Amino acid sequence: MKLYVLGCYSATPRAYTNPTAQVLNIKNHLFLIDCGEGTQVELRRLKVKFARIKHIFISHLHGDHFFGLPGLITTFRLLGREAPLHIYGPKGLKEAMTLMLKLGNSWTNYPLIFHELESKTSQCIFEDEKVEVFTVPLDHRIYTNGFLFREKPGERKLNVAAAEAYGVDTCYFRNIKLGKDVPLEDGTVIPNAELSFDPNPVRSYAFCSDTRYNESIIPLIKGADWLYHEATFQDVHKELARATGHSTAKEAATIARKAEVKKLILGHYSTRYDDLEKFREEALDIFENTELAEDGKVFTD
Repeated sequence: MKLYVLGCYSATPRAYTNPTAQVLNIKNHLFLIDCGEGTQVELRRLKVKFARIKHIFISHLHGDHFFGLPGLITTFRLLGREAPLHIYGPKGLKEAMTLMLKLGNSWTNYPLIFHELESKTSQCIFEDEKVEVFTVPLDHRIYTNGFLFREKPGERKLNVAAAEAYGVDTCYFRNIKLGKDVPLEDGTVIPNAELSFDPNPVRSYAFCSDTRYNESIIPLIKGADWLYHEATFQDVHKELARATGHSTAKEAATIARKAEVKKLILGHYSTRYDDLEKFREEALDIFENTELAEDGKVFTD
């Protein structure tokens, strides 16, 4: 699992900081999460291949989370894209994008498929044989979702030495990986557990931005390997966080602790602060394994 942080600041872009955008590489899928201004530039700077992006997830319709999308859609067209592009986001996103394409006479030459979201409860919005994606309803000033990306369990691993010791024919190896027991010629059935090892543990990533402190998300992100949680404000401005629909670093850390995640990644910092380390210091008082997102930073597992 790999996370590319393209932008992790709130509000307006600056010469050296970008609004929210991320790319998650999980099970060989490249998912773009939010698309603030500057996303294309950061994709190129981090050498992320545009053609591998087939699914885009937009949390909400505030500009610092989707104003980079019209340009990216158009760039795909200019690059001769043919593969479908699926975009998941709040109702109204399709209207906004198609109006811009219409006025600019810039219709795509590839299938552009919108999956508009309205539900205020968690739902599965993407699934294939490797990965599933769920919404995480958040508490912001407008309709907003976070997203939980979770691997599906892989195949079991063949215990070659045990299979050979039991004299199991190679024609059964595929069934063993699928978790099936194996019958021998004398009628004996060898339990799968004796012929295979457990698959690799499934990994998961929870993205939560923007939101007030909201304990209702805890069951949805319970045990996630990584949690990206907005920390727009430091504790001195906690009242401003509540008023604007955001969180503090301490509140993000409290969610991480109660959800028993393995790692907390802070981001969506207000540009009023010069010292980002203060965010981490405040969070560390509550949750030990805390890291700071930074534009251009890559997290790997």
